[in-house]
Amino acid sequence: MSALRIAGAVSATGEPLEVLTRGGLIVETAAGDVPVLDADGAIAVPGLIDLQVNGACGWDLTDTPERLWDVAVALGRFGVTAFAPTVITSAPAAREAALATFRAGPPPGFRGAVPLGIHFEGPMIAPGRKGAHPARWIAAPSADLVAGWSRADGVLIATLAPELPAALEVIAALAARGVIVSVGHTEATAAEVCAAVAAGARLVTHLGNAMPPLLARAPGPVGAALGGDVLVAGVIADGVHHHPLWLRTAWRTLAPGRFLAVTDSTAALGQPDGPARLGDQEVIVADGAVRLADGTLAGSAASLSQCLRTLRDQAGASLAEAVEACTATPARVVGDPSRGTLDTGARADVTLLDPQTLDPVATIVAGRVIHDARNVKGKH
Repeated sequence: MSALRIAGAVSATGEPLEVLTRGGLIVETAAGDVPVLDADGAIAVPGLIDLQVNGACGWDLTDTPERLWDVAVALGRFGVTAFAPTVITSAPAAREAALATFRAGPPPGFRGAVPLGIHFEGPMIAPGRKGAHPARWIAAPSADLVAGWSRADGVLIATLAPELPAALEVIAALAARGVIVSVGHTEATAAEVCAAVAAGARLVTHLGNAMPPLLARAPGPVGAALGGDVLVAGVIADGVHHHPLWLRTAWRTLAPGRFLAVTDSTAALGQPDGPARLGDQEVIVADGAVRLADGTLAGSAASLSQCLRTLRDQAGASLAEAVEACTATPARVVGDPSRGTLDTGARADVTLLDPQTLDPVATIVAGRVIHDARNVKGKH
């Protein structure tokens, strides 16, 4: 891989910053004639990582899992350098096709965000908390259902309801195979969530959505996450799924380190208002929200840079803190210290943000520019 020098950038805290890359890694020095990408005052942050992506730019990963690599290319426009393609509760064929597409690897000439492994959000969920998931595909936890699920085989995250029969045995089996088990779409009590943690669960899927509310004598999954010390909580910080005061409360309790910003983006990301899809269901996109016909929220149309703005403007986070929730925290969740940092020796994944809007200016993956909104690729 060629070298690249990113010059004229500033850090998330405002200091001048130069990033040197060679061989796909960030290096301390780069000798010789190195091509230059002029950041022109943009904010340089580690590449954004989104662990809940249902689709983008018209492609839904449950309905058309074979378009995974198209979604990966599209995500470069939004500053994302790595992601978890997410398949919701669906027919087994959709999960099988997603894994097969992921295992087959990228097509020739691919330049996009890197899929880290598949996130199966369901089908082992509580019918009463299904949200936008189709009821007909909900399934009970069983060893047979997850027989082929392992990190080595491409399953990165599995979201399930821990209160269901046999769920704890499934959680333990998945955790032993390296799968990150997440509590979500659940009716669980706090005690049942704690039992899931003891079995190996480490994550919560879209905290506060598709689960019981926090009550004084029934804290439920929200209380188990906020009051505990182990669970990292995925939060859809899109400005739609949470009241600003709720978001600020979660941020103050979980940050730094246990607040994971996710988009739960759907095929509506990057598309105009109107009809779209989530799995085999029709949804409507309007005013920044994605909903079923009955009004149920069905994922989002948000980008991760939009979540950065929301955390800064509504949750009271500094930009550097918000960036951590979109970079270093997801890198820790997946156990990859090479991501989520601009330290020497890390992967050369960099996102350049407009200092006013926080919109992505350019996206660099392994030292290669995969997107430049300024259309000045001739400069580097």
